Amino acid sequence: MALGGYAMTAITALTAQNTRGVSGVLGVPPDFLRAQLDSVMGDIGADAIKTGMLPDAAAISVVVDFLAAWGAGLPVVVDPVMVATSGDRLQASEAVAALRDSLIPHATLITPNIPEAALLLGSPITDTAGQRAAAVALLALGCEAVLVKGGHLEGAVLTDVLATPGGVTLYEGPRIDTTSTHGTGCTLASAIATGLAAGLRLDAAIRQARAYVAAALHAAPGLGGGHGPLGHEVTVDPARIAALTDPALGE
Repeated sequence: MALGGYAMTAITALTAQNTRGVSGVLGVPPDFLRAQLDSVMGDIGADAIKTGMLPDAAAISVVVDFLAAWGAGLPVVVDPVMVATSGDRLQASEAVAALRDSLIPHATLITPNIPEAALLLGSPITDTAGQRAAAVALLALGCEAVLVKGGHLEGAVLTDVLATPGGVTLYEGPRIDTTSTHGTGCTLASAIATGLAAGLRLDAAIRQARAYVAAALHAAPGLGGGHGPLGHEVTVDPARIAALTDPALGE
């Protein structure tokens, strides 16, 4: 909403978590998950679809069937949420194959972080060169584009790597020194989906989303004793949205 979209959410799981970690995950029954999805699309509809935490293979199967029924012609951003910011697993291990083999081929873009990319490929990623190789390798899973986020690597510069059939693009920026990083990946993927829904090209949507996340990190309220939340309200003011957006983005 801060970037001018209207988000409609289907709940896939309940989590017991705070800034320090995750203590429990309870998946929503598949039939009820599908009922939520059909309710949203049967009334207001959507200009883009973004997936987040899918706790098990049953939930992934529901989403794949839903995309076959409702997703034609829409940008689909798949954020393969497997590991929380705290390091806790959020997805059953048996769901990784279902995500890799059945959902990712439907994606316009997937946005794994370093641990998630490593899980999908079955090999560690220790530097930017490995991050770049992983992004290219993940294209082979059948998606249109891959953005491997670099927040888990060391260094003063944070690099995200985009791979498409047309080549590789690096997005770099200074690492922001903060512990308020809970949900940065979810926020980035949602912001990219919002840009795509508004008609931005993929590169433009990524640049706008990265600028928004950076601003939200700077505006974080500093809550909790672990990884605190971002300041998501930072760009509610349309003038702030304009300030984040390069005039060339919509060209």
